[in-house]
Amino acid sequence: MFAEPCRNDRGTRLTVYDVDYLRDGRWLEFLERHPCASVFHAPEWLEALRRTYGYQPVILTTSPPGKDLGNALVFCRVQSWLTGRRMVSLPFSDHCEPLVRSQEDLGSLLSGPKRDVSASKWNYIEIRSANLGQAAPADLEEAETFCLHRLDLHPSLEELFRGFHKNGVQKMIRRAEREALAYEEGRSESLLAKFYGLTVLTRRWQQLPPPPLAWYRNLIACMGDKLKIRLASKDGHPVASILTLRYKDALVYKYGCSNRSFFKLGGTQLLLWKAIQEAKNEGLVEFDMGRSAWDNPGLIIFKDRWGATRSLLSYLRYPARPSQPGMTELGIRIAKPIISVAPDRLLATAGRVLYRHFG
Repeated sequence: MFAEPCRNDRGTRLTVYDVDYLRDGRWLEFLERHPCASVFHAPEWLEALRRTYGYQPVILTTSPPGKDLGNALVFCRVQSWLTGRRMVSLPFSDHCEPLVRSQEDLGSLLSGPKRDVSASKWNYIEIRSANLGQAAPADLEEAETFCLHRLDLHPSLEELFRGFHKNGVQKMIRRAEREALAYEEGRSESLLAKFYGLTVLTRRWQQLPPPPLAWYRNLIACMGDKLKIRLASKDGHPVASILTLRYKDALVYKYGCSNRSFFKLGGTQLLLWKAIQEAKNEGLVEFDMGRSAWDNPGLIIFKDRWGATRSLLSYLRYPARPSQPGMTELGIRIAKPIISVAPDRLLATAGRVLYRHFG
C-alpha cells in the first residue's frame, strides 16, 4: 500500500492510495455494488493479464485504508521498446470504466499519472470508456472510437428470437439445427486446442497474429467456471467457436472464430443463440457483444442483426495527441507482410512475441 500526496485539477490537496486487487477485500465488495463494474475490473481478469504479459495492475483510490472504497481507477503500465511506454485502462479489454462519482474524482485519480507523463516517464494515458462522454476532463480527448453492442435480455426468449434478423440470424440458426451440428462446451484442454486452431485460422484471414495460447490458458485458470468455450462441429471438423465470460448479471462475448469454408452452416449463430438462451435461463440481464471497429462494417451489421443496441466507445488519451502510433495501426503494419505465408507454428510464435507490445 502506498499513499501519495498530490493536488487535483482545482489545486485541492489530497492523498491517493493504491489497492491490492488480490488481497484487499474492499475491491471485490466495491465491484459488487458499483453499477459500472465489468468483468474487465475483476481480479481474475487482472491476474490473467499479469501472468500472460507481465503487466502489473495498478488500482488508485482516494479512499484511505480501512474505509469503504468510494472511487477507483484501474490501469496497467505497458512498457515496450516497440510501441512505447503508456498507462492503459485496460490492455486487451474492450472497455474499462473509471469507477468514479464525478469528474473531480477522476481528475484527482489522474493527477499522479499526469505528473508522470509530464516528467516523460510515460508517453500517454489511455482510458477506454462507454460512459464518460461530456463528463470527461477537458484535457482528455478522443484518440479512437469504436461501436459497442449490448443486447438487453429482459424480453422473453421468444421475443428475443423474433427480434433477430430473419435471414442473417433466424435462418442461419435453423440451418445449423437441420445440419445437426455437434455441440460441445467447457474449458478442457482438448476444447481449447480446437478453439485455438480456429483462432489461428481466423486471424490468418484477418491478416493478424493470434493472441498467445498462454493467454487463453491463463484466462481459464483464473476465471474458472465464469469462462466457457462453445464449439460447433460438422462430421468431426470444427466449424465455429466462441469464448464467453460471465460477470454479475452480464454475459460477455469476448472471442469468436470460425472456419470460413463452413460459414453457410450457421455455426456461429447457433453458438451465440445457445449462449443467449443460457444467459436468459440463468437470470442474466445483458449480453455484451463487445466492440467493433468502424472500418469493419460487416461485423457491425452482424451484431445489429441480433437486435443489440449500439453505443459509442471512446478511447480517451492524455496528452491528446501522443507521438506513438496506435496499437491497431502499428500491429497491422508489422504483421501483414508475414502472415499470408507463415506456417501456423510461426504465426502463433509471432503472436506470443508481439502481443505484449500491443496492449
